[in-house]
Amino acid sequence: MEDYKKQFIEFMVDSNVLKFGDFTLKSGRKSPFFMNAGAYVTGTQLEKLGEYYAKAIHDSYGLDFDVLFGPAYKGIPLSVATTMAISRLYGKEVRYCSNRKEVKDHGDTGILLGSKLKDGDRIVIIEDVTTSGKSIEETFPILKAQAKVEIVGLMVSLNRMERGIDTEKSALVQIQEKYGFAANAIVTMAEVTEHLYNQPYQGKIYIDDSLKAAIDSYYAQYGAKEAD
Repeated sequence: MEDYKKQFIEFMVDSNVLKFGDFTLKSGRKSPFFMNAGAYVTGTQLEKLGEYYAKAIHDSYGLDFDVLFGPAYKGIPLSVATTMAISRLYGKEVRYCSNRKEVKDHGDTGILLGSKLKDGDRIVIIEDVTTSGKSIEETFPILKAQAKVEIVGLMVSLNRMERGIDTEKSALVQIQEKYGFAANAIVTMAEVTEHLYNQPYQGKIYIDDSLKAAIDSYYAQYGAKEAD
């Protein structure tokens, strides 16, 4: 596992973004872990978060793209922080773009915030976590309606590696199959478990034998059937 992935896992724990325990998800599933990207709130956290995304995007897609698109609302700060990090780390200037929930009819009009899109633009979409693919279902037609663009891929922070509500496949694989572009994550839950299981971090064991058994049980019931 790359060093930045290990550091990102520890960063999620430090930021209280990744929690372990007993959680009920929107889907009704009982999960032994929970991720809340809304807990990234400080300048230092956003700066580091942008760097982790930038490194993962560079590793997965290279730098041959023009626009980083972050779906409203959580994708807005992610796209801004990551475009800044790409410029700082790699000297590459990409534009940020997001959508508005409501079309603006005065001043800076339209449905887009940030850069306008033009024919030929290559786009990477950035999100916090994708469990159902619903946001891409909303985002895809917005992008295609603006110009003749090419979507290079999607990057999320954590791949939960669980199947969808009505499918054996994970959300990221469903997105790849439905829309024809790649979908990747900075880290997978398998990598999180590998890095933290019975390994002390700052004097604490976050995933002990009991929690590991709960995670294994969760995936036995809800795990995606294919490797992402």
